[in-house]
Amino acid sequence: MTTTSSPTTSPTASSPAAAPAAGAALFGTVLVANRGEIACRVIRTLRALGIRSVAVYSDADAGARHVAEADVAVRIGPAAAAESYLKIEAIIQACRDTGAGAVHPGYGFLSENVDFARALEAAGITFIGPGVESLNVMGDKIRSKNHVTGYGVPVVPGIAEPGMSDAQLIEAAAGVGFPLLIKPSAGGGGKGMHIVERPEDLEATLATARRVAASAFGDDTLFLERLVTTPRHIEVQVLADNHGNVIHLGERECSLQRRHQKVIEEAPSPLLESLPDGAGIRARIGEAACQAARSVNYSGAGTVEFLVSDAAPDEFFFMEMNTRLQVEHPVTEMVTGIDLVEWQVRIAAGEELTVTQDQVVLTGHSVEARVYAEIPERNFLPSTGRVLVLDELPAGSAGRVRVDSALVEGLEISSSYDPMVSKVIAWGKDRTAALDTLDEALAGYTALGIATNVEYLRLLINDADVRAGRLDTGLIERKMPDFSFRGVGEAELVAAALYAMAQTEQQYQTVPAAGPWQRRDGWRLGAPAPRRISLGGPDGGVATVEVSGTAGQGRATVSVDGGPQRTASLQFPRRDHVELTLDGDATAYSIAPVYTGTAAPGRDNPTPGAPASDAPLQLFLGNEGWSCRLEVLSREARLARVLAAIEREEGAADPAVRSPMPGTVVSVSVSNGDTVEAGQVLLAVEAMKMEHQLVAPLDGTVHISVGTGDLVKADQVLATIHPVHPAELSNAEDAIEEAVIAMGAAE
Repeated sequence: MTTTSSPTTSPTASSPAAAPAAGAALFGTVLVANRGEIACRVIRTLRALGIRSVAVYSDADAGARHVAEADVAVRIGPAAAAESYLKIEAIIQACRDTGAGAVHPGYGFLSENVDFARALEAAGITFIGPGVESLNVMGDKIRSKNHVTGYGVPVVPGIAEPGMSDAQLIEAAAGVGFPLLIKPSAGGGGKGMHIVERPEDLEATLATARRVAASAFGDDTLFLERLVTTPRHIEVQVLADNHGNVIHLGERECSLQRRHQKVIEEAPSPLLESLPDGAGIRARIGEAACQAARSVNYSGAGTVEFLVSDAAPDEFFFMEMNTRLQVEHPVTEMVTGIDLVEWQVRIAAGEELTVTQDQVVLTGHSVEARVYAEIPERNFLPSTGRVLVLDELPAGSAGRVRVDSALVEGLEISSSYDPMVSKVIAWGKDRTAALDTLDEALAGYTALGIATNVEYLRLLINDADVRAGRLDTGLIERKMPDFSFRGVGEAELVAAALYAMAQTEQQYQTVPAAGPWQRRDGWRLGAPAPRRISLGGPDGGVATVEVSGTAGQGRATVSVDGGPQRTASLQFPRRDHVELTLDGDATAYSIAPVYTGTAAPGRDNPTPGAPASDAPLQLFLGNEGWSCRLEVLSREARLARVLAAIEREEGAADPAVRSPMPGTVVSVSVSNGDTVEAGQVLLAVEAMKMEHQLVAPLDGTVHISVGTGDLVKADQVLATIHPVHPAELSNAEDAIEEAVIAMGAAE
């Protein structure tokens, strides 16, 4: 296998493997037993092959993109994955109802479930994946590690025996050494993996790891591995048919991870590319991956994952084999021109590989960024919401940028599933060009209405160490404190204020004239009065923009929170976009208004179902991959925010412990009346396949208002801390009275 660079275009159509020769008859109908972006991606290839596609969906996904894109869609159950996407009987019944002769499992859910493969086999339905033997051996990390050592594949030192209790693992940990890594035997994707630095932390961490593993994979078996310091995560893509042919398609570097979850992936590895003997190491690690596949008579597309020490890159250790398609498979497709899903289907249908190892060529470089519905600056808290404005693929990027996405405008992001919503993949003639293209694509990525990690992704790929290829799996944790996230500035406040004024003016143009006394546009004899628009951010803060002039005329004088006066104008070039000019500087924003209430027909609301002129308004603004949400505050809402700030001492912790998002309480660590300390874990909430531990914000006595198994809403109070010595605000009544007087003056 060789590595080359193309000066202009992606090699997606130039590989000898891009168009497999015709062979055995393919399937007439294939059911995709998954959801989200991977279901859409598989359906795309099925359509290209002329195969009828069947989507399955839960109640939460009735309006999902994969449902609309498939030829047929079948409901399989409620939102909970255990009652829908993980329900084997429902999937098989959907196959029978639609005549599907094969199932593509995607990744996650049932993709590596040996019982699912057996059930399909018994029903006479083809599993587009490896055989039962491969799933049985490689689907268990303990069994797979012990298995491949007999075939000359090096493994990480550790203890990997089935059925070990916590006490046995604690006893064995001394022999493994600290720091160590707790890993679940089932599943993948970094879920349930925990680093333990000290022996005294092992017992509590094992309990958490078992709970997460049981919830995510239905199996709480754990094992321990020595933690390789400054490790790089390098994986090899393999393809194997049912005629004895096994090849590898080069490696991917997946070292940029957070909590063992990959964030940025690329092909080929910059580590191997930088080494004088990189080609030799690539050949050795590729052959080790092929040997692992041969050891279980593997069939289809699979990935063998290795740890490589940055200090000794010629040494590599087997971690696991993923017996399925990987999230990051597009980077391999971009540099090889091989459609992995197409080959999965063809191999499952009995075709023989038509490409040999020496025909595999890596052309250029590709980098993928995972887009999550989450808030990085709040410790990557998953986010829900409705997609209001969507623009994922920049103009002119065809051939260089690919977006695999589950998003459509109007889609409600559910808390029931993983928060990854799309992937942006870029290709370039070399690594620098690929990173530049990815940065450009992310800068043009817009998904208003939900919080995403796009700004964080741009900060990450522009970090000096990342650009230089100095990667390891701990880099993100080290770099994160240094990242400076953009906040709401004066430009955003002015744009929001002028937009809100324009909306109000447009509404009044449709209202029958009722005389000047019923209008709220600042009319008076002489010059119009300045308008004051109060805006609130999600942090509870308040800002006031004073506007002289009319927004509808496109020019005004503005000041923010009593600051200097500035000249501003707002233009509306097209739907969902505005252009702000502030003191001569122009900035373009994507924008989405959301009225959070409606009113009955009347003077201010002549159209039934339309928002009233005084309905609460939220504005979502986006610019260069960054977005924010601002609320246009009524007098009452502004006063409530001001009073809330007064009633709490500056810097004081909120005694209420709230759920960060909708989810399920999975554990409660304290009882009512217990005395707790600040930082002590009170309970844990599971949402979007993650467990969130909630801690006491201050010392005091705790009152718990929920129990294990309870379903909770976002911002619901789950516990309250009563301080041992409650602090009282001095002169609170005077402060509140002053705030009320000031409010009246401001309005």
